Amino acid sequence: MQQILPSLAELLEHGQQEPAFASWQAGYGPVEHSPQTQAAVFRLAHQLVQAGKQPGLASVYQLLQALDRLSVTGLWLVVHMTYAKQVRLDGVPLAAEDFKPEPQGHTGGALNMVPAYAGYLGLNALTGQTRGWLMGQGHCVAAIDALNLLTGNLHPEQAQRYGDGGAGMNRLLTDFYGYAQGADGSPSAPLGSHVNPHTAGGIAEGGYLGFAELQYAHLPLPGETLVAFLSDGAAEEQRGSDWIPRWWRAEDCGLALPVMIANGRRIEQRTEMGTHAGVEGFAQHLRGCGFDPLIFDGRDPAAFVCTLWEMEQRLTHRVHEMHGGILQYPLPMPYAIAETLKGFGFYGAGSNAAHNLPLPGNPHSDASVRALFNQHVAPLWVPPAELAAARQLFAQHRAGRALERDNPLATRHPPAPHLPTLVYRNDDCSPMAALDRFFVDLVAANPALRPRVGNPDELASNRLCSVLHALKHRVCAPESELEAVDGKIITALNEEAVVSACLANQGGLNLVASYEAFCVKMLGAVRQSLIFARQQKQAGRPAGWLGWPLVATSHTWENGKNQQSHQDTTFCEALLGEMSDMVRVLFPADHNSVLACLPGIYQVRGQLACMVIAKREQVAVFTQAQAEQLAVDGALLVEQLAGSEPLLLLASGSYQLAEMRRAASHLRAAGYAYRLVYIQEPGRFRAPRDHWEAATLASAVLCEQLFPSDHKLRVLLTHMRPEVARGHLWPLLPDANNSVVLGYRNRGGTLDEAGMLFANGATWAHILLACAELRNVPLDSLLSAAQIAAVQGEGDPAALR
Repeated sequence: MQQILPSLAELLEHGQQEPAFASWQAGYGPVEHSPQTQAAVFRLAHQLVQAGKQPGLASVYQLLQALDRLSVTGLWLVVHMTYAKQVRLDGVPLAAEDFKPEPQGHTGGALNMVPAYAGYLGLNALTGQTRGWLMGQGHCVAAIDALNLLTGNLHPEQAQRYGDGGAGMNRLLTDFYGYAQGADGSPSAPLGSHVNPHTAGGIAEGGYLGFAELQYAHLPLPGETLVAFLSDGAAEEQRGSDWIPRWWRAEDCGLALPVMIANGRRIEQRTEMGTHAGVEGFAQHLRGCGFDPLIFDGRDPAAFVCTLWEMEQRLTHRVHEMHGGILQYPLPMPYAIAETLKGFGFYGAGSNAAHNLPLPGNPHSDASVRALFNQHVAPLWVPPAELAAARQLFAQHRAGRALERDNPLATRHPPAPHLPTLVYRNDDCSPMAALDRFFVDLVAANPALRPRVGNPDELASNRLCSVLHALKHRVCAPESELEAVDGKIITALNEEAVVSACLANQGGLNLVASYEAFCVKMLGAVRQSLIFARQQKQAGRPAGWLGWPLVATSHTWENGKNQQSHQDTTFCEALLGEMSDMVRVLFPADHNSVLACLPGIYQVRGQLACMVIAKREQVAVFTQAQAEQLAVDGALLVEQLAGSEPLLLLASGSYQLAEMRRAASHLRAAGYAYRLVYIQEPGRFRAPRDHWEAATLASAVLCEQLFPSDHKLRVLLTHMRPEVARGHLWPLLPDANNSVVLGYRNRGGTLDEAGMLFANGATWAHILLACAELRNVPLDSLLSAAQIAAVQGEGDPAALR
């Protein structure tokens, strides 16, 4: 591809030949076009015409003139969203009553995002292609909402509320941090402080800095393009984003274009990126990681257009070179760095104050501050006729293509997967064997669905050997038969990075498996995805991605040998706190109960599952029919002995079921009545927190069948901490005086399974101790003297083995 590098003299001459170029060269308001950007626009215009994407050079320059006006109006509207209750489209200065008594907004970052998002919109208009977008700094959403309003890129609920000119803009201002609530307590405005499902084209909230960096390369499918706007503050986050060139493959990834907004400011201090030396140092770091950095003017929307176009051309060219044998993976991935000032375009740019409220006071109550506001918005006002012409030109360039709100990544809805044949077993084996075979067969049955496996450490240790052999670690230089350039397993000792690879793979099939204790590091990324999917459902546009399991294996009860750092039930507890219609928390006890859950997990949309699975060999407890019933109902009657004052025994977890069954055998031998129920999915039996969650819960009839109300005396042995389980399952434990909950009580060390159970007061003998106390019967009717001494903490724990 020929590179045209015009000199300043040639640019001047070109302006004389093309009046539209000369008009654009002059800039508009605070937007100035550097000689470097002018040369890039000259080159861009010629390339677009040569590629047949524009009829002539003038059409490119005219649209870039319109882009300047839309960008400047975007700056104007963002500032008003922070401070004002209403706009004056005629440019008349605002009076005291026009301002909010309590202004709010992440103003500086939003102002920086205006030329960035405007550039994205401009490139789409010039090329006739609707790309996807992602913004890691979700608090800058005001820029997106402002420009979406100006370009008519709105979801129906926003179009209805904000799309009628000045009145709609005023409602936008009022709704922005307006805190209005509906009768159910939820926000009533189709707007938020971060990206949300009302934000046209939005696919992630961006509430946690650093996760967009880990996800952007895995989001687009072949044939798609994603522009990822990233924060320079997030460059200080954990590693993982550095490794994107190691994982990006043209064969199964679309074009991913990362753009860092380098405004040089955190909330209260300058970042290293706040100096040119810092930017140059970061660029050098990127080169060492396999990126191809481009530094450009982040204050100019045209510079964004040119840089994004150049990134596309470079990456496409390198893919051709790779196919021609000139390059090999990892390819140099373009990475743009937009140098700017925090809050460019308004008072206080480049200062700490620019982050939130740049003015030194409140214009509602301070006349001098009000004068400052009016003084600094005046250059941002665009006459209505000019603005209308710019908006009309953008509308004409959108003809025949999808709105940005309907980009492929925002409307992801892969086909339902073909399910493999389920192979149930009746022998004792590792429950992980069910998942191992099922996922390999599922991937083979669905070649059109891109597979991703998130692996922080060792698949073989977690009994996913077939997955490892079939899908292989993704590497650039394979060293064994378990590695491949096109491997589907993303492996890094970074739980955030590997779970993000799967959370981003919304067009395919996913599986994450990790030690239970280390799954905790995934929580922020997982929770962000769950929240966004829940809000999509509430907005009436539910997420279309296929469900998949987050598997916590090598779990607390079988990981005693590795000290207490490896003994932590926080992950399942935290996810049980999320809404049950968005994430199921499952404790399958054996091979068949794992297998029976998997079809439902992979067929549902917009919902994850946390599966806590033992990796060591477990007794085959459930038949195929029982396992399938358990998957449907969430709990199952295991055994019972009729009689007076029956004890209701509840177990949740594979080792917990084994202990409860052993305790039940002693109750049976002593003639004490009991009913043993296994709870595989505790969230089915909670008290619903809203109508969405209520729809997923077990019926009252089923609950009475499983947990008869006349069984007053109840003992629960849970995989989790007892307090957490009791809190979630209070409907099953309504009388604290007649119920006991046992589980993980933060005791551990270098122990085996039996030692872990004893240390936490969770053995079969501790169950019997609780039963004896509830029934008020002698403990020696259930345990020997040595066992009684052990369970009371006065004897040898070995007596209970």
